[in-house]
Amino acid sequence: MPGINTKLENVETLMNEADHKAIQEAVKVILKAVGEDPDRPGLLETPRRVAKMYAEMFSGLHLEPERHLEVTFPEVYDEMVLVRDIRFTSMCEHHLLPFSGVAHVAYIPNGKVTGLSKLARVVEEVSRRPQVQERMTSVIAELIETKLQSSGVAVVCSAEHSCMSIRGIRKPGSKTITSALRGIFKTNQATRAEFMSLIQAP
Repeated sequence: MPGINTKLENVETLMNEADHKAIQEAVKVILKAVGEDPDRPGLLETPRRVAKMYAEMFSGLHLEPERHLEVTFPEVYDEMVLVRDIRFTSMCEHHLLPFSGVAHVAYIPNGKVTGLSKLARVVEEVSRRPQVQERMTSVIAELIETKLQSSGVAVVCSAEHSCMSIRGIRKPGSKTITSALRGIFKTNQATRAEFMSLIQAP
């Protein structure tokens, strides 16, 4: 299927943007620092694997996710458009550990709409960066508001952070919820309440 091949080629291109050799050398240094032998059989390929993983997880650094919102369609529709439960995995910039969860994205069109999958693509590419969840939520909202010139945008992200679940306080199952409200979602209580009820519905 050409679509799948093109997508794979794009991922490989983005992964090549990272300096794999530098990452591999850094991983060897870390392994030595914690008391391991990077030359033992079980670890020989670890630096290469980690470099490939980081290149994939941080591929969003080399992308402009707002490009997905450039194609719009004129449409007289002034009610809410919501895509919920968009799964994502990102990296906490404080510990370089993943946090995973779902994003709910809504907007009120102002004369034009975009493809529903484009909202999911924006979430996916913004998430592929080292960051904090608060910033990720705001960036998604700002991109949609700016590119679609919508009457309002609402983004809520809910995620479990492994920097809380596997280290430090060690509280697996705890969720962090962040929101970014723009336009009518911020100023109109009824619109905001409708959005909240829809993302909580079964």
